[in-house]
Amino acid sequence: MTLQEFYTVTGGNYEDALGRLHSERLVQKFVLKFLNDDSYSLLCRSLEEQNMEEAFRAAHTLKGVCMNLGFERLLHSSSMLTESLRNGVGENMTELFQQVQQDYEQIIAALKQFKEIQGL
Repeated sequence: MTLQEFYTVTGGNYEDALGRLHSERLVQKFVLKFLNDDSYSLLCRSLEEQNMEEAFRAAHTLKGVCMNLGFERLLHSSSMLTESLRNGVGENMTELFQQVQQDYEQIIAALKQFKEIQGL
């Protein structure tokens, strides 16, 4: 799997990320760092603890990371969740979080596959 194929599989925008970071090497570097980003785990923990203020911050951070990396699908779902959490618990929060979870897990699985194929 190439980096461009990773973006295709995950519904991302490779050209956007490349335009923002100016080289494939940098795109790959920051995409791989996403595996260690703790925004998603903080979001999960905050929702579990019903700390909606912290959940909002985590969802907002995740959204920003996705915007910078061109992870369009996860950007959309995390943006929807962020807006739901903006003023506390909003409508459809459970469904919105489930979509974030699905999109996040798809990216993580594809990233692990990318790393393995590339021997990284």
